[in-house]
Amino acid sequence: MDLNETLATLMPTELTGAVARTVGMTVSVAGFPAPVGALAEIQCQAGPPLPAEVIGFQDDLTLLYPFRELSGVRHGNRVRLVRTARWIRVGEGLLGRVIDAAGVAVDDKPQPALVDRSAFHRDPPHPCRRPRIDAPLSTGVRSIDGLMTCGMGQRIGIFAGSGVGKSVTLGMMARYTSADVIVIGLIGERGREVNEFIERDLGSEGLAKSVVVVATSNEPALVRVQAAATATAIAEYFRDQGKNVLLMMDSLTRFALAQREIGLAAGEPPTTRGYPPSVFAVLPRLVERAGRSPKGSITAFYTVLVEADDPNEPISDTVRGLLDGHIWLSRKLASRGHYPAVDVLESLSRLMPEVTGEEHRRGAFLLRELLAAYRDHEDLISIGAYRKGSNPAVDLAIEFQDAMNLYLRQRVDEPSSLQEASSLLIQLTQVASQRLAAAKAQSAKAAAQPAQA
Repeated sequence: MDLNETLATLMPTELTGAVARTVGMTVSVAGFPAPVGALAEIQCQAGPPLPAEVIGFQDDLTLLYPFRELSGVRHGNRVRLVRTARWIRVGEGLLGRVIDAAGVAVDDKPQPALVDRSAFHRDPPHPCRRPRIDAPLSTGVRSIDGLMTCGMGQRIGIFAGSGVGKSVTLGMMARYTSADVIVIGLIGERGREVNEFIERDLGSEGLAKSVVVVATSNEPALVRVQAAATATAIAEYFRDQGKNVLLMMDSLTRFALAQREIGLAAGEPPTTRGYPPSVFAVLPRLVERAGRSPKGSITAFYTVLVEADDPNEPISDTVRGLLDGHIWLSRKLASRGHYPAVDVLESLSRLMPEVTGEEHRRGAFLLRELLAAYRDHEDLISIGAYRKGSNPAVDLAIEFQDAMNLYLRQRVDEPSSLQEASSLLIQLTQVASQRLAAAKAQSAKAAAQPAQA
């Protein structure tokens, strides 16, 4: 953020107002015509000033949403404008650190010395200046690299219910990805899970090239929303340095829930299942900031916590239409001990044809065909009612079931790469392809003989 941009967004004079009333977590301020998004401070008689953000207006009053609890605020407290432009300090010193939504280190280490700044809210790259996505990114998860190959600059959603393995999958990506820098946003997480994710799932190897932004579930909604903007702004900074960045946000659903709290507090009407219109306006603005630019790329994985495992609930349905692919984690597979619990047949990468070779794609299509054949006849197979020879694809799917599961399963401590995933897939499906072609030819020959007779 250069000096001209900073000066253009600053207010020329000091602006103050007074607290008129509070409703829930919202503070109404009189005589305070600050713009939406500006940062203000509420002066309290006891304790430090309370930071808050302007979220809207009602009649002649300005609505503020605080970053902390409202205890200590009373009628008539002075409110002071801090700044209208929101930015965060950024730099290489953030790598390996854990910070909060304001960019302050919370890992009990000294604050990093950072000289650069990045705006919280930036416009996404211009659509006509975005380079095409033509190179793959290795995630380190074999089932994703092989069957849902991701391109550098692609945006993908990981959809799952609670407790199906989203955090473990993200941790594997952070450890084994080929990206230069990793930015992880833990939005609305339980406090207990933050250290667990950093120490168990991410590990020292993953943390070394990562920036972790944390906003736990007990923090105000505004902090959770800001944490998502902070993670995206840091990813944009490293992209502008020419890096290939992997942005992982867990979860986009909790970001939407936080925005719902703010929207309802500002007086918006609840529409779809209680979500105000601002939620569906903010989501595309956030995810469009990721992607490829002429300088670098941000490959984004957003987890979506699916309510009651319903893929058509409002947030899941909206996000699926905004992203370039979706990965569905299956509770049924997880209950069988199949990890990562990726449901291949319900998952899709829209850019896989652009970033993979012909042989790789043929292998992926054949594996999907065999998985679909087995699933369609699973009930018959499980009770022993399927008769061998009825369908060549099902016969082959039964024969290769163990080999396919071995390919799709991966231990947390088992590294992988895109090249390895591709070569193993081709090796597996080449044999299956030859067997399937021979079985189909024999079946066609057998069917033709009675007709000739």
